[in-house]
Amino acid sequence: MSGKKLDVVFILFLQVVLVVLFALFAVYDEHYDKEAYPMFQDVHVMIFVGFGFLMTFLRRYGYSAVGFNFLLGALIIQWALLCQGFYQLNENNKIKLGIESLFKADIAAATVLISMGAVLGRTSYMQLLVMGVLEIAVFAGNAVLGDRVFQVSDAGGSIFVHAFGAYFGLAVSTVLGFRSPKTEDNSLEEARYTSDLFAMIGTIFLWLYWPSFNAIEAPGDGQQRAVINTYLSLAACCVTTFAISIILSHEHKFDMVHIQNSTLAGGVAVGTSANLMLEPFGAVLVGVAAGAISVAGYEKITPFLRTNFGIRDTCGVHNLHGIPGVLAGLIGAFMAGIASESMYYKTLYEIYPARAEPNVTATAEYTFLKPGLGRTAGEQAGYQVLALAVTLVLAVVSGVITGLILRIVKLGQLSAENFYDDAPSWTLPEPVAPIKKSSAAGCHYDNPSFEPPFTNGASPPDVYS
Repeated sequence: MSGKKLDVVFILFLQVVLVVLFALFAVYDEHYDKEAYPMFQDVHVMIFVGFGFLMTFLRRYGYSAVGFNFLLGALIIQWALLCQGFYQLNENNKIKLGIESLFKADIAAATVLISMGAVLGRTSYMQLLVMGVLEIAVFAGNAVLGDRVFQVSDAGGSIFVHAFGAYFGLAVSTVLGFRSPKTEDNSLEEARYTSDLFAMIGTIFLWLYWPSFNAIEAPGDGQQRAVINTYLSLAACCVTTFAISIILSHEHKFDMVHIQNSTLAGGVAVGTSANLMLEPFGAVLVGVAAGAISVAGYEKITPFLRTNFGIRDTCGVHNLHGIPGVLAGLIGAFMAGIASESMYYKTLYEIYPARAEPNVTATAEYTFLKPGLGRTAGEQAGYQVLALAVTLVLAVVSGVITGLILRIVKLGQLSAENFYDDAPSWTLPEPVAPIKKSSAAGCHYDNPSFEPPFTNGASPPDVYS
């Protein structure tokens, strides 16, 4: 069977399996939470518009960035509904699907799309689908571990979504690139003026809707705090990013890579503590720190990891999601350590159920109260750190295993000459000619209307823009 036919069979097989599983297990939830629907739509836009366009910065990978994001997201939200639902089966072994199920599936899909950013351009859509299916299975289990066993608070998913997705993707990228040249000259691994503008569309959508992402799962008045804290952190992060970009960039000018990505780091860094009493000045400080650390990561850490360890990170997810996610987890632990009933009143036990006493009972005013474990503030902080550490270990280990599976199975594996190029997977418009690599003369265009070398001293036309 030819490669393309195998691709079709595999994709349809996955969809048929999902149909069967939905037929066996899924039913409608009788409760409709209409208040959650607007925020769900915000998150939905982030997943399919924000993430998709953010990855269009590569000069000849725009179709694949948006298209593969669309395909992968559509498959993963179905798989995530099932994986997460299997941990919440009712007495009839059915999964009740409601608006809450949908936004949780979208949030889970964000984890995979973050990982996709680490391997963008160097994996086929078949490899991405396999990676996503395996990742969601581990992600769902880790989220349940954090929620039911460790009983930690991570309102914006900075630990379980951002940190997990970043380090899972980096582990996959490292395994796939093992023994490959640490530096590789590929003229397609760069942006163009037009592609960078398209990527900024994704940045703006994510920046605008991030408060909904961090607040949608926060209960009670914590939801308002989550919106305000995220709003302030993002604003401060944006301003700081512009300033630090001038300081650290080689020409002391704004670098579009920083503006597209580091401006969003404040949303990640404030995520775990978004619903907590950070106070407005605290949210601003978190945004300032996130912007500075993220830009420094793009300028210093990413080149160091690639040059010395061969770790390739196409979209810089380590600097946007990884480091800010770890920072968020540590801030969340600190906030848990100082949380008290005098600060939150009885809602303290809604945020940290394990801190409630074992003999507590619900009241007419506080219906959410239920028996807890009687943890102290210090113990809760310790569990927050433990959840972060376990998440990082699971992300790296499962990412390495997934990378090994992709290397061994070689399902749709790309050769290096097809990296960062739409041509192997897409029918392109006529003016956009496929590029072939030549060891003697570098790149040349197949379109006969172009006749390199350009002896008049002009640069080759940017046909993709």
